[in-house]
Amino acid sequence: QVQLVESGGGLVQAGGSLRLSCAASGRTFSSYVMGWFRQAPGKAREFVAAIRWSGGSTAYADSVKGRFTISRDNAKNTVYLQMNSLKPEDTAVYYCAADRSYSIRYSQFLYDYWGQGTQVTVSS
Repeated sequence: QVQLVESGGGLVQAGGSLRLSCAASGRTFSSYVMGWFRQAPGKAREFVAAIRWSGGSTAYADSVKGRFTISRDNAKNTVYLQMNSLKPEDTAVYYCAADRSYSIRYSQFLYDYWGQGTQVTVSS
């Protein structure tokens, strides 16, 4: 089975940077799309970014464009989310997700595999 493990969350000051990692195992991911979602207290889970494993096509939510960058390391089977210029509103639990598809997926309901999440807290 596909397993996803997030890491890299923590406490950071506004304007700072953080890099999240999602280690994937269990399958070959050449036919998968990987996504990052986040969920703040009292809010619905929202799309943050996604990347097609093969080809590297990416997509971002408007709220993070220009600040966040999603990437992957094929050799390590790991996807990253580099977060710069962090804002207090970025505070949330960040989840890594995977779906067997060659197309970018934006809805959380289209992803079959999920990690347990990692907490990101941005202080003002």
